[in-house]
Amino acid sequence: MQQEYAIDDGDFRKIVQLVMNTAGIVLSDRKRPFVQSRLGRRLRALGMTDFRQYCRLLEAPAGEEERSHLINAITTNHTSFFREPHHFAYLANTILPKLASSEAGQSRRLRIWSAGCSTGEEPYTIAMTLREHASALRDWDVKILATDLDTNVVSHAAEGIYDTDRLESVPSSYRNRFVTELDEGRSRINDEVRSLISFAPLNLLQKWPMRGPFDVIFCRNVVIYFDKPTQRKLFDRYAEMLRPTGSLFIGHSESLLNVTDRFDLVGRTIYRRVK
Repeated sequence: MQQEYAIDDGDFRKIVQLVMNTAGIVLSDRKRPFVQSRLGRRLRALGMTDFRQYCRLLEAPAGEEERSHLINAITTNHTSFFREPHHFAYLANTILPKLASSEAGQSRRLRIWSAGCSTGEEPYTIAMTLREHASALRDWDVKILATDLDTNVVSHAAEGIYDTDRLESVPSSYRNRFVTELDEGRSRINDEVRSLISFAPLNLLQKWPMRGPFDVIFCRNVVIYFDKPTQRKLFDRYAEMLRPTGSLFIGHSESLLNVTDRFDLVGRTIYRRVK
């Protein structure tokens, strides 16, 4: 029988503050059972007896690696292929033709950032969409950057291997072209798609190593975990990282209203940089 760990007010507040300072994620009191459950696994893995001992490790100079495990344990990774499909239709039918006919199209360069890529379904969906509409991008230099705070999911995403039933939301024509079935109910995303993507761990609140500019940024279902000041700072940084009139996609439950004036709404959870 697994040991159950109870977390008291003081230790919970320490963890809440550390997660906020490190990742910008706000954990309310109602998240206490979630935190207790997720981190209980870490305590068992470390052979610890209580959360007080765990907090001492987190606060110690030698606790840097465990702080990374903490963030990985707290972040949630609910995603799927072709989630919010209107975003990919807009990318294919509006953004790509506009880019091809604009001054930006003369450079034949396309850069897309999937910020908060989780286990990779989003960037692979973007890449499949681009490959399917390759005629609009003939001889273009196309690259997708996919980043996430959780180092574990980034490693999983880079492998490009999924349970086959997770690919049910991928249109059959795309599956036939871009996916190879393996054994034991597993499938692999083909190199034609994977070659467009570079995966890397990245904390959105820290300094970004890339210079940009990007034509498109996907940041979907990420900022729901942030408070308003953190959201404002992040979206303003996205604006600086985008080309003028570059596009930003956010999640279905998110909005830039009263957060930033750097973007105009041009579609359902689709924005264009204006400042």
